Amino acid sequence: MEKYVITISRQFGAMGRTIAQKMSQVMGIEFYDRDIVEETAKRMNLPVSEISDEEERFGGFFAERRYPLGMGPASLQQEIFQIQSNIIHDLALKESCIIVGRCSDYCLKDVDRVLNVFVYASEKQRMDNCVGKLGMDEKTAKRMIKDVDKARESYRNKYCPGITGVFDNRDICIDSGKFGIDGTVEILCDIVRKRFDV
Repeated sequence: MEKYVITISRQFGAMGRTIAQKMSQVMGIEFYDRDIVEETAKRMNLPVSEISDEEERFGGFFAERRYPLGMGPASLQQEIFQIQSNIIHDLALKESCIIVGRCSDYCLKDVDRVLNVFVYASEKQRMDNCVGKLGMDEKTAKRMIKDVDKARESYRNKYCPGITGVFDNRDICIDSGKFGIDGTVEILCDIVRKRFDV
C-alpha cells in the first residue's frame, strides 16, 4: 500500500493532539509529536533535556505550547526548525503516519499523498476542555488559549512564507466542539480512507 501522511494543526484546547493519537490507533499508523524533539536532540548531538529546555525556557507545564522553539537566540531557533523540518520529511518518506504541529503541513507542501487538517473549536468549548480535560484553572486556561494561539500564529507566519490565512495549505478544517473527540476521529478517519483508498 502507498504511504500517506496526515498533518494535524490545531487551536490550543481544541484537543487536536488527542484526536491525532486516537486516529493513529484507529488507522494503525504511527503518531509523531514529542518524538520529533528526541530526534532533534539526537541529530544536534545534544541531550533531550537541552532541546526541551529551549522549548520550555519560560517554564510551566504548558510552556512548550506557548513557545514551540523556545525564546533563545534566533539562530538556534532557526537551526531547530530546519532540523525538525528534515525529520518531518524523513518520517513522511519512511511510513504512513500522523504528524502534529511544527508547521508540518508547510514542511510537506511538495510531498504527495498528504492530508492537512486543522482542528478548532469555540472559545467556550476550548475553555471547557482546558478545565475539564487538561486540569487547568479558568484563569490559566484563558491565558493559555490567548498566548498559545498568538504564539502559534507568529510561529507559522515566521517559518511559512506565503501563508497568510488560517485556511492556507489546509485541506480540512473541523470544529471538534461540534462533533466531540470520538466523532471528529470517526469523520477524519473516514475521509482518510476515502482520500487514500485505505
